Amino acid sequence: MVAQAFGIDIGGSGIKGAPVNLETGELATERVRIPTPQPSTPKAVAKTVAKLLDEFGDQAKDMPIGITVPCPVINGITPAMANLDKQWIGCAAADVMTSVVGRPITLLNDADAAGLAEVYFGAAKGHKGLVIVTTLGTGIGSALIYGGVLIPNSELGHLEIDGFDAEKRAAASIRTNEDLSWKAYIKRLQRYYETLDFLFSPDMFVVGGGISRDADKFLPFLKLNASIVPAQLRNQAGIVGAAWYAHQAQASSPTRSPQG
Repeated sequence: MVAQAFGIDIGGSGIKGAPVNLETGELATERVRIPTPQPSTPKAVAKTVAKLLDEFGDQAKDMPIGITVPCPVINGITPAMANLDKQWIGCAAADVMTSVVGRPITLLNDADAAGLAEVYFGAAKGHKGLVIVTTLGTGIGSALIYGGVLIPNSELGHLEIDGFDAEKRAAASIRTNEDLSWKAYIKRLQRYYETLDFLFSPDMFVVGGGISRDADKFLPFLKLNASIVPAQLRNQAGIVGAAWYAHQAQASSPTRSPQG
């Protein structure tokens, strides 16, 4: 029987989830998306997660459950939050989720989940070196994965480069908001990625976010020591990575509730 786990990706506007085939990294069924409740308190979001799981009935009953959130996760606690209600700050979010859902869950950062998905099923599949996965969107998310092992909660979008918070200059939203030409935007991306290249000496960069659909317009023009390639899983990456992480957490510690 093919191993499956359930992945849920929590965002500021929507909560989406589906069971994932852990051999292929493909969604086992169509995903379900439910709008994020307002206000988006931990308990309200947890109730929405429970509602989403109910949509799948017995199909998801015995699966490990991985859940992403748009913030760092340290021992199940969310120490900061930008895109959801401020009640998340300092919240024992994994405990809240487990209590409301009524089942053990594994909580992790959304960019970390996307990174794991790309390393195990996507653009960096099978890569044994240091892979840095970045998502260019409203901000810049990042994941560091070495030899297939996640180094959690990196915030490489917030590096200070040339006196600026990096994502304030190089996020995809900045290109749109400032109406930058590709030539001007590539110059900013070059500065960002060459700094990461110098600081971390990765073997590979993977670039995700919606802008990766236009990868041919900017990636070939970046001059780096590491290879740089577009992400493959895109908007499914959070679900896939969360499911994989939950499965691994359960397998490594089957007698306790994994909490990120």
